[in-house]
Amino acid sequence: MESMAAVEMQTPVAVPAFDVSRRPDTAGLVLNSPTPPTFREELVGVLGKAFRPQSANGGGTGGHRSPPRWGWVLTALQAVFPVLQWGKSYTLKSFKSDVMAGLTLASLGIPQSIGYANLAKLDPQYGLYTSVVPPLIYAVMGTSREIAIGPVAVVSLLLSTMVQKVVDPAADPATYRTLVFTVTFLAGVFQVSFGLFRLGFLVDFLSHAAIVGFMAGAAIVIGLQQLKGLLGLSRFTNSTDVVSVFKAVCSALHDPWHPGNFFIGCSFLIFILATRFIGRRYKKLFWLSAISPLLSVILSTAAVYATKADEHGVKIIKNVHAGLNPSSAKQIQLNGPYTTECAKIAIICAIIALTEAIAVGRSFASIRGYKLDGNKEMIAMGFSNVAGSLSSCYVATGSFSRTAVNFSAGARSTVSNIVMAATVFIALEFFMKLLYYTPMAVLASIILSALPGLIDIREACNIWKVDRMDFLICLGAFLGVLFQSVETGLGVALAISFAKIIIQSIRPQVEILGRLQGTNIFCSIRQYPVACRTPAVQVIRIDTSFLCFINASFIKERIIEWVRSEVETSNGKAKETVQSVVLDMSNVVNIDTSGLVGLEEIHKELASLGIQMAIASPGWQAIQKMKLGRVVDRIGEEWIFLTVGEAVEASLTAHKGSAMEC
Repeated sequence: MESMAAVEMQTPVAVPAFDVSRRPDTAGLVLNSPTPPTFREELVGVLGKAFRPQSANGGGTGGHRSPPRWGWVLTALQAVFPVLQWGKSYTLKSFKSDVMAGLTLASLGIPQSIGYANLAKLDPQYGLYTSVVPPLIYAVMGTSREIAIGPVAVVSLLLSTMVQKVVDPAADPATYRTLVFTVTFLAGVFQVSFGLFRLGFLVDFLSHAAIVGFMAGAAIVIGLQQLKGLLGLSRFTNSTDVVSVFKAVCSALHDPWHPGNFFIGCSFLIFILATRFIGRRYKKLFWLSAISPLLSVILSTAAVYATKADEHGVKIIKNVHAGLNPSSAKQIQLNGPYTTECAKIAIICAIIALTEAIAVGRSFASIRGYKLDGNKEMIAMGFSNVAGSLSSCYVATGSFSRTAVNFSAGARSTVSNIVMAATVFIALEFFMKLLYYTPMAVLASIILSALPGLIDIREACNIWKVDRMDFLICLGAFLGVLFQSVETGLGVALAISFAKIIIQSIRPQVEILGRLQGTNIFCSIRQYPVACRTPAVQVIRIDTSFLCFINASFIKERIIEWVRSEVETSNGKAKETVQSVVLDMSNVVNIDTSGLVGLEEIHKELASLGIQMAIASPGWQAIQKMKLGRVVDRIGEEWIFLTVGEAVEASLTAHKGSAMEC
């Protein structure tokens, strides 16, 4: 064993040469691997995959190949319109199930759509319009069999909150609607782009913890907004934060108000929640909770008409425009003064809508045992919103509550969405006059009844137990939405999420590895204390996928610090000198120039201490850049290995050591 003092007095010790011919044959695979694809080649591959449909069953269906001239056309059409695939095997039995599910879905969707339109600060018919066109488009382009498309509470709140900061809906409702349609069109374009260019990772920027906190905060904000309808208030704030809403309620209570609104709202809220409890308790009565909102509308409307309660202060809907969706193509402004603001709102709405839809679709797809194509879902949802924006609809997405009803009602395909849309269309044509006396309070109660499903306290507690940093993201989103605005909540969640990523990137794990006795497995000695270290060889694993400028210095300093501590003297006696350091780079997928410089500095520092450095299992991109940067030449090709075991064996052999002792 050499002492540290001796090492410091001598010039860099020559490292014994290692006979390359004695290396295992597998080691050459690392250096002779083919050149990895360039960024340009990867981009071309992504674009080619996006626009080149994949053939199924040899380019046809049922084992029969289509004619070469038209085979690709059929394949492309089936890729865009999945209905052409599953439609061939669709049965009468499935159609009967879908009809029942669609009718049940419509009984829930009609009152919810009216309520959500009110939340979006639009006239009631616009919510119904959104339950007609987008579901029809999705039915022929979507891949989820159970998802129910239409307006949802969170997106309605998000849209109204952000657009009303540009134009006041009370002062200029026409311009407000124009901006809503423009936002919907742009949101659809963004969603289609995400699907075509495989940009689904943008949706993943909102982590699970952020969504849990955001949904809970949004649910409370939506509930507070319903106090206007529940109490029958004439004046109310446009702000969504808790403080502003409570101030508005306190100031409005001094104005004359009719307790009948509160009585109607609370009565039917209790009724809806009671039927939901019965439906969950007795599965065969699930339909009772599905039709309870529609029953609430019918009964409350009849009660107000019979008692003439509207003449005594009960707020009612009054006129609802009847008929098919009018065209709104001329109202979309892509070069107006508010285009930039609309684009900003659209990107947020597009991501939130996709996050909710894909989460809902995948959860029910896993129950039925089939896989949901995320990219096709984005394209289908995008085209649904583009078509919707041209027909007086606002942003639509998958609703969890309506999807659960659709699933429970026995839906077998997207035909249930077609049946629902047809039913809503019939209601628009013939029954809108009957909604004249519908009280606003019952719409508030319908929205309030859908909110408990958005607040997942159990999952928040689970996040707290598993990851405190994730809980901080959840809490940031929740408090930001609750006390400031929806955008602030999303911004806080994203800021904390990126801070978490940066912190973990700056200080990645660097672990000392030991060998499990009797095996060729090397693992962290901190995680597995039974693993024993190999004498004279220090094995260190770098736990980062990208060795780059942000972490190269930290990793270098950590490795050098550990190696120096091994060769320092203790109580006048030198520890066993480290003769080799093996860097396990199996987790390092890529490396930049700062990472290359860091490896060179580690090699120089170890060489000055008389220690040989070996590298095991570098990633494809990493080894290619190490060769181009001549790092491999400086370290020596004979010290690049495929596995840690080979590197350790070679190090012991080169230094005339025996085989590994454990």
